[in-house]
Amino acid sequence: MAGFIGRTRELRLLTDVLEVVRRGDRDRPGVAVLLRGRRRVGKSRLVEELAARTRAPYVVFQAARGAGADRELDELAAAVATSTLPDAALATGNHPATLTAALTLLAAALPTDRPSIVVLDEIPWLLEGIPGGAGELQRVWDRVLSRKPVLLLLLGSDLSLMEALTAPDAPFDGRGTEMVLEPLSPADVAAMTGLEPMAAFDAYLMTGGLPLVAQEWERGESPARFLQRSFGSPLSALVSTGARVLDGEFREGELARRVLSAIGSGEASFSKIQHAAGSDGPLQPASLTRVLGSLTTRGVVAQDLPLSTGRSRDPRYRIADSALRFWLRFVEPALPEVDRGRADLATARVGAGYQAWRGRAIEPVVRDSLLRLLAETPWHDVREVGGWWPRTNVPELDLVGGDRRPARSVRFVGTVKWRPAPLDPRDIDALARDAVAVPGAHAATPLVAVCTGGAVEDGRLARVWTASDLLTAWE
Repeated sequence: MAGFIGRTRELRLLTDVLEVVRRGDRDRPGVAVLLRGRRRVGKSRLVEELAARTRAPYVVFQAARGAGADRELDELAAAVATSTLPDAALATGNHPATLTAALTLLAAALPTDRPSIVVLDEIPWLLEGIPGGAGELQRVWDRVLSRKPVLLLLLGSDLSLMEALTAPDAPFDGRGTEMVLEPLSPADVAAMTGLEPMAAFDAYLMTGGLPLVAQEWERGESPARFLQRSFGSPLSALVSTGARVLDGEFREGELARRVLSAIGSGEASFSKIQHAAGSDGPLQPASLTRVLGSLTTRGVVAQDLPLSTGRSRDPRYRIADSALRFWLRFVEPALPEVDRGRADLATARVGAGYQAWRGRAIEPVVRDSLLRLLAETPWHDVREVGGWWPRTNVPELDLVGGDRRPARSVRFVGTVKWRPAPLDPRDIDALARDAVAVPGAHAATPLVAVCTGGAVEDGRLARVWTASDLLTAWE
């Protein structure tokens, strides 16, 4: 099990903000940061690490969904009373009747001679139980809190509610800096697991980059052994995380749940999802459109469109939430086997379908990696890396580089072969033949490839990246 790994950039950014607070050279020294990210992505752990490294006095309040306002306000006062703030004792025995009173009490406990950190975790849950709570937060921030040398961190996992806090005309509009905490990167997961590049990407796909799952991966442990051990306990992070995320965040109802399961099982097109998610015949198009729109807006599902100089309306859908991609496809179907103590059957289920699933699941990771690597290549002007497919899905190109979407020009076309064996002449023949089908591509368009095993020498390939190359993109 690894200690705190990664988050170097995020810690640096927050430390820099705390330094701004410390200098106090602004009209109001207080700074607010709204930190949003999926549940279990490590928001709370990040701010704890920030407090530990900076040694600033701090207080953490964790809101609870559905808790009554009176209870939440009492808990907020208790959090202040037991914190490391210098005047924390002021809150002892206090029972504030309003959010304004609770936040004013908090402000009174803050030091004036050095910076402090205030963490309000799951702030949307606190505010949703207090009518007008966002307005109260804004008033106390403007009148009291922002005048203190404090870094106010407002954390939340409900992305739409967090965005609503700073929407135009919302009470907190213009008062805080927004920051998104993504899952751990492939390089972070590689550092935690100690695996070689190809296996490290397997670990990244299986854990979703979630710290709570990745930290259970014993250093140097093979993916197969990790799965066997995780499936051996219903309490393991791999088994339990997906259900907790679904229960905690996605309450759109049974229909949305069926749509998620259909996409998670591998269905990508609208029509296939429509048939797979229907309980008694295909779903009505309007119903599916509404659910897909909601899931896409919330970042649970991503819609991909073919990239070329042409315009296409042949979308594909995939699970974008890192906590759910592997879980929906392999863990959820294996839950009965896990409950029966049959880790062997659960692991065999993964073995039977993982290679085909990985071939699709790795493509968005490859594209994101290439966007980070292209600055030092002839294609430094590429701003979009996607794929291309026609309505018939034949041929299908894994990589298309363009200057925008839709592209004014196609800068390269490529293939992804996630396997130990190198690309051979037949693979390159197929790529050269199919590439010209992409609107905007022609016989002289550069051909590129991503293959963990590299490629045979072939002058038709302008560039080949391996898993090791992709990993460096995240370091």
